[in-house]
Amino acid sequence: MRKLLMYILLLGVSLLSACTGAATSVRAPSAITPAAPVTLPTLPAGLPQLDRQPIPADWGRGPLATLPVYDPQSTDPEQVDLRSHDLSALDLRQSLKDLLYADFDDRTTWPPADRLPQGFDPQQIMALGQNPGLGMRALHQQGITGRGVGIAIVDQVLLTTHQEYANRLLFYEETDDIQDSWQESSMHGAAVASIAVGQTVGVAPEADLYYIATGLGNSSEVDFAYLARAIRCILELNQQLPAGRKIRVISASIGWGPQSKGYAEITAAVAEAKAAGLLVICSSIEDPTVHGLKFHALGRAPLADPDSFSSYEPGLWWAQEFYNGMQMNDRLLVPMDSRTTASPTGNDEYVFYRMGGWSWAIPYIAATYALAAQVDPTITPERFWSLALATGQTIQLKHGLRTFSLGPILDPAALIAALQKGTAQ
Repeated sequence: MRKLLMYILLLGVSLLSACTGAATSVRAPSAITPAAPVTLPTLPAGLPQLDRQPIPADWGRGPLATLPVYDPQSTDPEQVDLRSHDLSALDLRQSLKDLLYADFDDRTTWPPADRLPQGFDPQQIMALGQNPGLGMRALHQQGITGRGVGIAIVDQVLLTTHQEYANRLLFYEETDDIQDSWQESSMHGAAVASIAVGQTVGVAPEADLYYIATGLGNSSEVDFAYLARAIRCILELNQQLPAGRKIRVISASIGWGPQSKGYAEITAAVAEAKAAGLLVICSSIEDPTVHGLKFHALGRAPLADPDSFSSYEPGLWWAQEFYNGMQMNDRLLVPMDSRTTASPTGNDEYVFYRMGGWSWAIPYIAATYALAAQVDPTITPERFWSLALATGQTIQLKHGLRTFSLGPILDPAALIAALQKGTAQ
C-alpha cells in the first residue's frame, strides 16, 4: 500500500478522499523591507479544536541483508527505501551511487562511519533537506513568515503532535471515511503539513494551519464529493475567523477531471472558494474550473545547496521528458526532490525523501501564497501568479552536449520585493 501511495504521489494524486551542476542567471539581491510587528486579532472561542490525536505510524521494519540497488531506468520511486531499517551489519563503502538515491529517517540504523562511503553523511543530507530553499529562511529572518495568514490542508491522517507544526495547528477534523486501517498517522499528512508551516522545514512557519484529514472511503475510487464537503467546511470555518486571521489558501495534493466521481460537486465547491477569494491549489492544473495555475517541481542532488538556484534541475521522475523537449516556460517551478519532512513515526522524528512528487510542491506553493498575503493582504491568486512568473529565475543546464533553459523558478525574495514595492505605491 505504501508503494502504491508513492506512485500516486509522483503525480500529486494521492489516494485520499475528503469529507467534512549548472550555471545560473545573475541577479542582484532583492531589497526586502522587514515585516513590522503587528498584534493579531483574537481567535474565536473553541480554537484550537483538535478532534483526535492519531497514534504515530509503526512501519515494523528490521535489518536489511543487502542494500537495494538504484536503477535509473526504473519507475519505482522507492527503489532504495531505507526508512526505519537496520543497516548496521552492512559494508556500504562501495555503495555511494545507491545511497545518494535513498530514502531514510531518524530510525534508520547506519553502519559505523568506517563502513560508509567517504563523504556520505546522512545527518548532513537530512539537515540540507530541512531547508525549504530558494532563500526562504532569509525571508523568515526578516519577519516574513506567514504570520496571521491561514492555510487549510485537506489530506491524510495527521500526527497532530509533531513538533514541526503542533503549535501552528488550530483545527483538526477527520472525515467519516477514515476506517480502522487508516487510524494511525500517515507519511503524507506529516510531510505536507511540515512543508507548509513547519518551524524548521516549512515555507510559512508562523502561518495558521487548519487541517481536515480524510481516508479512502469504501472503495479504491475517490469520490470527490467528500473533498467538496471538506472545502465547504473550510469556508464555513473561515466565516467565523476575524479579519486579519482568515484562511487565504486551500492545499489539496490531489487532482480530478470530468471523468472523476463527484466532479460536479468538487467543481462547484472550488467555485465557491474562488468566489470567497481563496486560492485553491491542487494538481488539476489543466482544469479551467480551478485557478489554472500551472506548475512543476524541481530536483536537487542531496548534497547541493538548497538556497542556490544553480543546485536545481528537473525532478527525478520527469527529467527525461524535459531533456526530450518538454516546454516549461509557462509553469512556475518549485522545489520537490531531496526534502526532509516531519516523520509520522514520532513527535520529534524526521524523514528524508530523495524523490518527491507534486504532492510536495502543492503545500510549498500554498505557503508561498501565505507569505505574499502577509506582505500584501489585498493579494489575489491571479496577481500572485503573474508576479511569481515575472520575477522567477531561469537557469542554464548542461546535459550531454546541449544546453537547456530551466525556468521560471520561483524567486521568493524577488516576489516579495515586487509585492512590497506595489504596496508602497
